[in-house]
Amino acid sequence: MAITLQFRDDGRWREVELRIAKDAVVAIEYTIRDQEGEVVDSSEGRSPLVYIHGYRQIVPGVETALDGLEAGHGIDVHVSPAEGYGDRDPDAIMILPRSVFPEEEDLETGSMFRAFRSDGKPVVFSVLEATPEVVVVDANHPLAGQTLHVNVEVLSVRPATANELAHGHVHAEEPRPSPDVS
Repeated sequence: MAITLQFRDDGRWREVELRIAKDAVVAIEYTIRDQEGEVVDSSEGRSPLVYIHGYRQIVPGVETALDGLEAGHGIDVHVSPAEGYGDRDPDAIMILPRSVFPEEEDLETGSMFRAFRSDGKPVVFSVLEATPEVVVVDANHPLAGQTLHVNVEVLSVRPATANELAHGHVHAEEPRPSPDVS
């Protein structure tokens, strides 16, 4: 099922199939499984994921695999760590003094926190171990080092508006000018 647009070209109408390419707004449904086959993320039961293609707004290996597909097509992708969330970095495991955390914070293994680096960029980390003196944290993405298995169904493809491209994200459906049929 290809979605087509009609364009007026030298006084004639022609149909052009919309394929996923840079600057396209794409709506997908997806399921991500880890190496053991366990579902780690899915759009099931939620709204589809809508993004602007070509700007690394989704996992790079999935974005690359979607290039050229049309609405109605699906794909199964095996994403290596290099094209997913990267390899695990042993330097991302850190020992921090307990005093850098709020005193009332319950630091259980697996707790997730967000902090900001000195350059202002956010970093998310999980607690591996906590004692009254120190907290061992891991700033690796939970899926780092894993080959992921991703199933994607393409629901729709459309050109991004100038506003969406300028702002770097998809806006709610914007009014579009109707084709001149006179």
